[in-house]
Amino acid sequence: MEKSYTQNRTRAHQMKRNRRRLLFIIIICIVLIILKLFDIFSSKPQPVKTIEFAEKIKSVSTDKLNNESKGSESPLKNVSGVEDAAFVERYLNQQMLGHRPKGIDGKKVVYLSFDDGPSVTVTPKILDVLKEENVKATFFVVGKAVEENEVAKKITKRVVKEGHAIGNHTYSHDYSYLYPNQTVNLSVFMNDIEKTNQVLKQILGQNFSTRVIRFPGGHMTWQRNDPDGMEVLDKALQAKDYHQIDWNVLPKDAEGAPKNAEQLIREFIRNMGTREKAVVLMHDTYGKEETAKALPEIIRYLKKQGYEFKTIK
Repeated sequence: MEKSYTQNRTRAHQMKRNRRRLLFIIIICIVLIILKLFDIFSSKPQPVKTIEFAEKIKSVSTDKLNNESKGSESPLKNVSGVEDAAFVERYLNQQMLGHRPKGIDGKKVVYLSFDDGPSVTVTPKILDVLKEENVKATFFVVGKAVEENEVAKKITKRVVKEGHAIGNHTYSHDYSYLYPNQTVNLSVFMNDIEKTNQVLKQILGQNFSTRVIRFPGGHMTWQRNDPDGMEVLDKALQAKDYHQIDWNVLPKDAEGAPKNAEQLIREFIRNMGTREKAVVLMHDTYGKEETAKALPEIIRYLKKQGYEFKTIK
């Protein structure tokens, strides 16, 4: 009897232990299932977040492109054949700093410019070519050359009459006077600019004015030689709404050894490359007859490449 009771108690304890083990296993399984379900549900939103993030990146990129496109618009963009000097100045400055210029829009535009005139020998030939090719340019005139004689004055009037633009290239074009000791002299430079303005008003009328100037030697040169002096001068120019225009293409008709027309054309094409906006520096002063000879071929090359010709005002 006692033996049977002992056996029953042993079996009862074993059954309790088995039930506890089973319950523990069930609890473990439930916990694992819950963890698995939690992991599944928590991982589902991740692809949605990835899509949202991609959409945000796409939106930011589009906004950036739209903002750049808006910033590229010129105030004179609807004026046929004329570009705002402020736009050209900003474009060149950004390009020279190695930045992506605001204004890149896929449209090829060229701004032909001629320095140091007028001359009675070369400028008329340049004007004849431009008229024949139906192209307009910007002439950066030197004040003393403008008033040198009556023929020069008539040539200046012809420049304006035939639809070209005039820029101010100082009165003296004298480096030692304008840039004593390789530094920028604010008062001398501004006086030289104003002196040319007065000469132009006397010849072209008191209503004539130009916002466009070009430094003899180029703004970039004196920015490098005398950055502090140039900073002061730039502020003075901005206060009077003047815009300095350098260049990014040249056939080198005033650099190095003298070149004939064929050499100038080759140098121009090499220098031009694939630029979208090109400010071309040439000269119409005395001794630049080869530039006049090269000009027709230069213009025809630009036309074949699909460039629009504009003046700068």
